[in-house]
Amino acid sequence: MSIFALQSPAGGFLDEDLKHFNKRFDDWCVHFESYEDAMSVTQSLKRPESVDIVEITPLSYPQYFFPSLQGNVHATRQIGEKIICIVEPFMGSNFRIAVCDLKTKRVNLTKAHYKNVLSVEGAFANFTE
Repeated sequence: MSIFALQSPAGGFLDEDLKHFNKRFDDWCVHFESYEDAMSVTQSLKRPESVDIVEITPLSYPQYFFPSLQGNVHATRQIGEKIICIVEPFMGSNFRIAVCDLKTKRVNLTKAHYKNVLSVEGAFANFTE
């Protein structure tokens, strides 16, 4: 499961107006189901060399695929049909581990709170279903 988006080499995703770039990938950004569709739009732009086609997957950008996932995502990995993420729900809060189900699109946060990066990374690395 992936989609394709148009990105500036300096970062940012092309907005629906095909003129501006958003820092974050969101619902207003242009995205395509196939690389070929993205390429045809890229070639129609005034400066096609200033746009890169990138593939976005649940591992590379989980917030797009799981809208209920809130906060800053620091790391992701896949275990079976689930995407496991280290999340900081809001700046300065304790870290949590989020379990995102690819089939149901549900997001569950584990009950454990982690005060620092080292403790959450250890739990993340050893996480099993």
